[in-house]
Parts: sequence; structure tokens; C-alpha cells
Amino acid sequence: MFSSTIGAPLARAVRSGLQGPLGWYLAVSLLVVPGCDNTGKESLARASEHSHALVELAKQDVAEVRSGLPLGAQELAKRWASEGVDLTSDAEAARAALNHARNKVQDLRVAKSTFFALAGLDGRTIRNDREQDLMAGTALFKAFPDLARAVGGGYVEALGVLPEAHGVKGKPDGEWVAAQGIRIGDQVRGLYVTGWAWSSYAYRLEFSLRSKINGELQGARTNVPLLYAFVIVGSDVYSAPESPEVNARSIAERQPLKNITSAGTYAALFDITGRTFALGVELAPDLGEGVALGVLRSET
Repeated sequence: MFSSTIGAPLARAVRSGLQGPLGWYLAVSLLVVPGCDNTGKESLARASEHSHALVELAKQDVAEVRSGLPLGAQELAKRWASEGVDLTSDAEAARAALNHARNKVQDLRVAKSTFFALAGLDGRTIRNDREQDLMAGTALFKAFPDLARAVGGGYVEALGVLPEAHGVKGKPDGEWVAAQGIRIGDQVRGLYVTGWAWSSYAYRLEFSLRSKINGELQGARTNVPLLYAFVIVGSDVYSAPESPEVNARSIAERQPLKNITSAGTYAALFDITGRTFALGVELAPDLGEGVALGVLRSET
């Protein structure tokens, strides 16, 4: 098994063809590690490339929210003022306004959010845009304390755990959220909130990665590799709903964020239930401090 401390240098050396002193040292190291062959080296390099690509994708996803949520809050303010209805006391009017605001802003129409919601200044959720609203009445500031700063009228992002917003049952989950104060005149009247569950976001990343790889290999006489995407937050590892739980546990056991390199990456090759997987991990600062994205890849 590869030592976690050589993750980033190893990936770089493999991509460059294992040339130079570092490449020579790693090549020799690989020869003395049981089970490490050319296929494993290639998988390791590709897994690192995949995790980097997902970090870039996440940057775009967050940018859509950062750009769109303030504009959506302006649309909510217009609706609020024109209808003369207090949206914090009328849940159905609030849902209609939420749908209106999202449809009016291009970045929000394409945002990867799993919910949009209206909350009062006390952080209590009034309504979200889903038909079945499990979030109504939940205390957002308890789950995401940093969101309270949006009461001042600005834009805020936060991490936390809100079971009513989870994307999967029976497995650990958490959320990334953002809030924008809704200002009518010189008064902030409520909060426009959006976000995604980590399990749902892992599925989004995994689906995107698999689609990309399938497209690249179309018509080629090459087997499609087995791929899984993960969101790593501190010591917690979140996976797509259908991902085998043993995969996330195996990643968590290796504590990738505790062994991250100075380049913000980690790489390792190991077995899970008898199959060899390459793991590539890279910090994703746009998703928050201590958040990284990981990819498991196994050749088939």
C-alpha cells in the first residue's frame, strides 16, 4: 500500500512519466510494494486528475450560487413589496415567490442546489420550494450558526447538519448552505437560503465524472473504470446514496485530510473487498475550510 505522505509527488511523477530523481525514487519504491503494477500507477494518476477536475467543477457550482442568490433575493423583495403579503406568515405565498425568484435568475435556474428556502430573521424556516417540505419550522441558526450573519443583509455560506435537508436515509449526511438577507427599502425582512446535501452533491459529481469518462472512451477498445466520488469534511466522508458504505469507511480510515500534502492533495492505492482502488483527494476551498473532494478509481 502506498504511504499517504507521497500522494501529490507520486501523482505528479506518474503523470510526467516518472522522470528525474523523484521519479526514479518512486519507481524503485513501487517495485518493492506488493501489488503495485503499471495499472495501479496509472489508476493513481488518473484518480488524482479526476479529483482536481471535480474541484474545478465545484468552483463553478459555488460561483453560480454566489452570483445568483443576491439577485434572487432582489426578486423576492420585489414580489414581497408588490403583493403586500408578509411572506414569513404565508407558507404557500412564500413557495410561489421562491419558484418565481429562481426562474428569474439564470444562475439559480442551473444551480445544483437541492433546495431553496425562505427563513425569518430568527432563522426559522418558513417554506422551501419542494412539494414535500420537511424543512418547515426547522431552526437554521442551530444547524448553521454562521447563517445568523445574513440578518445584517449580506451573503453568507456555512456548513452543518440538518437532517430534514439530507439527501439520503440511513447514511451519514450533512449540508453546504448559503443565505442572503432580503432587503425591502432599508429593512431586512427575511433570509433567502439555498444549499445541497453532501450525499446529493457526491452523486452530482459522480454522475458528471462518469459521463465525461464514458464520452472519452466511446468507441475505444477500453473497459470503463469503476468510479466513485466523495465529499470529505474533516474526518467525515460522504458518498452518493447508492455508493457502497464500505468505500466511505475505507477512505475515512486513512484520514486523508490529516495526511494532506502541502499542495492540498492526497493519493493512495489500497484494496477494498478484494478489489484494488486508487484514491485521489484534493482540497476544495470554495466549498469551505476543511472540505475536500475524493475519487476512487478501479480498472475493470
